[in-house]
Amino acid sequence: MKKRFIKIIVSLIIFIVANILPSTFEILKDGLLVIAYLIVGLDILKKAFRNITRGKVFDENFLMAVSTIGAFCIGEFPEAVAVMLFYQVGELFQSYAVDKSRKSISSLMDIRPDYANVLRNNEIEKVDPDDVNIGETIVVKPGEKIPLDGIVIDGESMIDTQALTGESVPRHVSLDEEVLSGCINVDGVIKIKVEKEYDDSTVSKILELVENASNRKSKSEDFITKFARIYTPVVVIIAVILAVIPPLIINGASFSDWIYRALSFLVVSCPCALVISIPLSFFGGIGASSRIGVLVKGSNYLEKIANTEMVVCDKTGTLTEGVFEVVSIDAIGISDEELLRLASHAECFSNHPISLSLKKAYGKFINNEIVIKTQEVSGHGVIATVDEKEVLVGNEKLMKENNIKFKKNNLIGTIIYVAIDGEFAGSILISDKIKEDSYEAIASLKKYGIDKFIMLTGDRETIASDVANKLNINEYYSELLPDEKVSKVEELMKSKKSGKNLLFVGDGINDAPVLAVSDIGVAMGALGSDAAIEAADIVLMTDEMSKIAKTIHIAKKTLRIVKENIIFAIAVKVAVLILSAFGLSTMWEAVFADVGVSIIAILNALRILLIKNK
Repeated sequence: MKKRFIKIIVSLIIFIVANILPSTFEILKDGLLVIAYLIVGLDILKKAFRNITRGKVFDENFLMAVSTIGAFCIGEFPEAVAVMLFYQVGELFQSYAVDKSRKSISSLMDIRPDYANVLRNNEIEKVDPDDVNIGETIVVKPGEKIPLDGIVIDGESMIDTQALTGESVPRHVSLDEEVLSGCINVDGVIKIKVEKEYDDSTVSKILELVENASNRKSKSEDFITKFARIYTPVVVIIAVILAVIPPLIINGASFSDWIYRALSFLVVSCPCALVISIPLSFFGGIGASSRIGVLVKGSNYLEKIANTEMVVCDKTGTLTEGVFEVVSIDAIGISDEELLRLASHAECFSNHPISLSLKKAYGKFINNEIVIKTQEVSGHGVIATVDEKEVLVGNEKLMKENNIKFKKNNLIGTIIYVAIDGEFAGSILISDKIKEDSYEAIASLKKYGIDKFIMLTGDRETIASDVANKLNINEYYSELLPDEKVSKVEELMKSKKSGKNLLFVGDGINDAPVLAVSDIGVAMGALGSDAAIEAADIVLMTDEMSKIAKTIHIAKKTLRIVKENIIFAIAVKVAVLILSAFGLSTMWEAVFADVGVSIIAILNALRILLIKNK
């Protein structure tokens, strides 16, 4: 992109110098214009020639090459350079938009490992992670990133999994446990047997998805290429007809006159306004979204969010703070402190918000050496052996599944039931707080005509109902496991109107599958997990759901500007082409009309940047 920018600047300077030279330096003037043209246009000529050899004749590169060479043929050197300069400026804007998007997303996940310490011949070699083979042993020291996925074969340590899960509490790993690339080793030295090559590792897949996401174009941008496939051969055929047929059938018509008209026709036919203004409009939309703290990974997602029909969202960490606090303890047969001690120890290896709240409420040193045989049951809770006692900590499902007779707690909040050695020992009430921003988010979405707002949660019916009532949400589904959330979203997607989209908002690693299957996945970027950020199409950097409505507003305005430019550019282009065909406009008038349309379209596109950061 820097090379293209330098080429444009150098060519522009030479172009200006050539145009201010007096007419007495005609040869030097023409020579400078040819040099200026080759600086910015040589790569386009090469692309056009290469595509012709591959059978791709009629594309924008071919049209640019033919129209500008045509201008040279009829002696209109300045016009040839000007047209090519405009085209390259448009390409520069497009490259800049994609590059900025890619860098912005990649900066969210600074997880690429720089090296790997491989144990070879009883010595440690520092090599590129790509050069490590499956089955080899790598050594990870404190403070280093784990470069490849594998199994711990020696040592134990705490590892920071924040890059993958978004949780700030380190996780303990020891012999035979799986570790993922992208995590950071906190304290001990561990040896890992490599299970996957770098290209197949977790960190590589995340970065690859980020790279691919940045290059996705909208339907409007794809329209340019499709339009050129039809438009280009049509104008070339018409130009050939103009140059050959009229002199043969019209008395007194000269070939030189009609060839001039045909070449003028080709010069006018260059779709600069479309090529520049459409990518620029989407770039402006992505930029305007960035200024309010919303990262859109590609212009296709900006186009999709403008056609949102329904919004589906997770509850914990999305509509609510996700910061749980122990409100009350109801122990049976043992003290409240002992119940909390056993529960927090059973949850000591979990990074779930509920687990963190239990450990925070306990407030004392947790000795994980007395905890063995820990098993986390997805959507149910944890089973662990603490002080040689089997401790079950979880929801009603966990109690029922293990045939534990328990006393139901009917208070509103998250109820954690605890059983010790098969006997019910009590319950712990944990509450979560609704975000102040959630009220504004739902109200603002309704203002933009999105009345269908649906909440999905794994929490109990009573909690889901309480949150739904407070936020005025009419439709919600509770007690869902992660896979059931995916099924529910797939079911809802079947009910939406054709051409409309379903938007899902989530923040946790368990939301990643739902974000991936939705038409538009929106992740909380500040506090959400990087797995969710990687799976999402749009990232809310400030964790404010109200920004979704503002992004929809920006997207709708962007699409409106894009449509205005397409209609305006094509209408003016067709009109000037007809005038050129009948010899009613000179080359200068044709080029002026073409450049003028481009400038108007660019100025119109820049209006998107005027949206205020509210």
